[in-house]
Amino acid sequence: MSTYPWFAVQVRTHGESLVESTLRGKQYETFLPTYVEYRRYSDRMKKLEAELGVRLLNRTSRHFAPTQAGEEFYRHAASMVRAADEAESLVRQRVKEPFGVVRFTAAIGTAQFALREILMNFIQEYPRIQLVEYVTSRQIDLLAENFDVAVRAHSAALPDSTLVSRTLAVAPWILVAGTDSLKQGGSPKTPQDLKHFPSLFVWRANTTPAWRLRPQAKTKRRQSEVTLTLTPRMVSNDLSTLKQAAVNGMGIAALPAYVCKSELRSRQLTRVLPGWLAGEYTFTALLPHRLGLLPAVRIFVDYLARHLPECVQP
Repeated sequence: MSTYPWFAVQVRTHGESLVESTLRGKQYETFLPTYVEYRRYSDRMKKLEAELGVRLLNRTSRHFAPTQAGEEFYRHAASMVRAADEAESLVRQRVKEPFGVVRFTAAIGTAQFALREILMNFIQEYPRIQLVEYVTSRQIDLLAENFDVAVRAHSAALPDSTLVSRTLAVAPWILVAGTDSLKQGGSPKTPQDLKHFPSLFVWRANTTPAWRLRPQAKTKRRQSEVTLTLTPRMVSNDLSTLKQAAVNGMGIAALPAYVCKSELRSRQLTRVLPGWLAGEYTFTALLPHRLGLLPAVRIFVDYLARHLPECVQP
């Protein structure tokens, strides 16, 4: 963008209204200021004319009119002003009634079990915002692949990056087992009793199968943590498979509470040792930038932050 049309946009966007009368006969709008002192305006025009090396206005103490060069310059500058007004109007309309596209990514388990119901409600409440969801376990490069948000569930701290992070919710992991199997074989009463029951374990790279249990009451967590080494009947990184194995009576599983909500309600699964937790996930929204977020993206992230905490509880 050259310096000189930008000068016209500066005049317009600094709050100075338009002089319509000067060029009204020629069917022009004008970007000239009306309520600043004439001297200030005259100094601006002299500076601009000096930089351009051409006279833009013929002026006397009572009259001024554009030269041919001034008219040509004005036509280009005025089109920029109109474009700026249209852009401002478009953005203000987004704020008033948000619309647009939000491109986001999430892992398979997060999309299936934590976000599905929230997304359906969001679409109903904001019909003019289009959601584009890309489900993958791959770590997406938001900037390179043009995504607005990544929703990550993690048990350890996320690696340092230039991305902006916002915590959305903390989801507990709980112990569950098939209701019928517990009726037949009994339920553990203490964490140590778990050694006598078959287990199902979520696979993690370079990790020995073990549960680290802690009381659900925060005040007792440090004093009473219990670690149990496991010999699981099944190890899998598919939460759906492990959940079904628990329903089928193959053993006790430690799973995120939001994964089991439907089966707990239908009593296919029963919570084991309800006073204990087997860990937790933190849900974090990652964004490319802190400033300049489109209103639709900000509304989407705020919506997740309001509704996800309740959704991920047992």
